[in-house]
Amino acid sequence: MKNIETDVLLVGGGIMSATLGMLLNQLDPTLSITMVEQLPEVALESSAAMNNAGTGHAGYCELNYTPQAADGSVSTQRAFEINAAFEVSLQFWSHLVETNVLPAPNAFINKTPHLSFVSHEKNVAFLNQRHTLLKEHHLFAEMQYSEDLNQLKAWMPLMMANRNYDEKLAATFVEHGSDVDFGALTRHMVINLKKQDNFSLLNNTRVLKLKKIKDCWHVGLLDKSTGHSKTINAKFVFLGAGGGALPLLQKTKIPEGVGYGGFPVSGQWLICNNPSVIHQHAVKVYGKAAVGAPPMSVPHLDTRMINGQPALLFGPFAGFTTRFLKEGSLLDFAKSVKVNNIKAMLSVGRHNTDLTKYLLGEVFQTQKQRMQALHEFLPEAQAKDWHLASAGQRVQIIKKCDKNWGKLEFGTEIVASADGSLATLLGASPGASISVQAMIHVIERCFGAQIKSSDWQKKMRELVPSYGESLIDNKDLLLQVRQRTLKTLKLN
Repeated sequence: MKNIETDVLLVGGGIMSATLGMLLNQLDPTLSITMVEQLPEVALESSAAMNNAGTGHAGYCELNYTPQAADGSVSTQRAFEINAAFEVSLQFWSHLVETNVLPAPNAFINKTPHLSFVSHEKNVAFLNQRHTLLKEHHLFAEMQYSEDLNQLKAWMPLMMANRNYDEKLAATFVEHGSDVDFGALTRHMVINLKKQDNFSLLNNTRVLKLKKIKDCWHVGLLDKSTGHSKTINAKFVFLGAGGGALPLLQKTKIPEGVGYGGFPVSGQWLICNNPSVIHQHAVKVYGKAAVGAPPMSVPHLDTRMINGQPALLFGPFAGFTTRFLKEGSLLDFAKSVKVNNIKAMLSVGRHNTDLTKYLLGEVFQTQKQRMQALHEFLPEAQAKDWHLASAGQRVQIIKKCDKNWGKLEFGTEIVASADGSLATLLGASPGASISVQAMIHVIERCFGAQIKSSDWQKKMRELVPSYGESLIDNKDLLLQVRQRTLKTLKLN
C-alpha cells in the first residue's frame, strides 16, 4: 500500500490540534493537513465540555494565578500573562466569526461574569490586596471589589441566600468574563477544515510509531475499526493528544523530549439536576484551593452552556488514576516510566507530600463530605439536587531540574525538535484558553522561515491584530482589541 503524504500531521482531535490546523490553513491554504484521532469523533477527551474547566481563563477569578508568598506579598505577573494570552484567543475567534468560519458566537462562547469569593479575615485581606494590585493595570481595570452584603447578594444571589453573615465575606467581579464550550469550538473548527480539499480527518485511528527518516516523519497508524495499518509521511508533526502526548513524545526519541515524565490527575464534578436551582446562578465563582491541591482542583460553582443548554457544576474533586486519558489504559503511567525520567519522577513524589495527601483525601471522600464542600459555596444545597460525574483527565508535567532531580509543573509547555519538524504540547491549565497563543508559538518555532515572510506577517495581523505587540505593555492597543472582541463575541 502506498504511503499517505501530508505537509502537516495533527495527532489528536482536540482544541490544540484544531487551532493549529485552522491557523495554518488561514496562513497557507495550500498546505495539506491530516488530523488523526483515536476516538470515533473529535473533542471527546480533554476538550469536551464536561472534561474541561469551560472558564475562559483570563486570571480574573483564579486565585492560584496570583500566589501569595510567605512574606504576604502577592505576585501578579502570571495573571497578566494569562489574561493577555486569552485576549489573543478572543481576537482569533472574533476573526473567524467575522469571516463566517465559525457560527454565531453563542454556539461556543457566552458572557458569564467571573467572581472570586472568600471568607474569613485572612482570605479577605488577601483578596483585597490582590484586587488593589490587579486593578492598577489596564488589563484588570474593570475588576470590582466588595465586602458589602447587598452588593454580594446582587452579584451571586443563590450563594448568599440564608448564609451566616457573622463571617467576613468578600468578592471580586468582572462583568465581561466568559464561558467557553471548547468541545463545540473544536467541532466547529474541524467542520470548517473538512470543507477544505486538502484536509482529511482519520477517526478511530491510533498512532503506533513515529520515526524520522531524512526530512520526513514516517508515522505508523492502526485503523481500529478495520484492524488495518498504514503509514503517513509527514513533513511536520504536532502531538496535541492531551494526556496521550507524553507517550507519543517518548516514541519519537527526540533528544528534547528526554527526561520528561507525567503525573496523572483525574477529577469529578457535582452536577445540579434541578432546573430551578440552575437558573438562579448565572456566574462563575472561584474560591481558594486547599493546601497541596493542583490548579485544576480550585473549587468553583460554575454556570455553563453545554450543547446550548444551561448547566451548573461544582468542583472539581481531584483524584488519582494511572490512566493518561479518560479512555486510556491503566498501564499508561507504568509505561511512561523510563530510565531517563525515573529519578525525576521519584523525587517529585518525595517532594510533593502535600499533593499526595490531598489526592488521597479526595479519592476517599464520601458524598456527604463533597456536599459539605459545596455548602461552603451554597449553604442551601440539597443532596437530592446533585449527582456525581467524572470530569477530565490531566497529566501534569514532570521535568528534570538540578542533578536530574525533578519538579512538578502546573502549566503547559511546548517541546519541539531542534529542526522544527515535530512539536508537542504537554501539561494542563490554563490549556485550552490560551490555545491560540500556544499554537502561534508552535508556528514561530517550527515554521520560522514562513512566519518571517511579509505575507505571513500580514496575515497574522489580520488573524490577531495585536500580533507582535505586548498587550501587557500597550494599554491603547488592549483597549482597541478588547472593544472589538467584546462586541464581536457579544461579551459586552
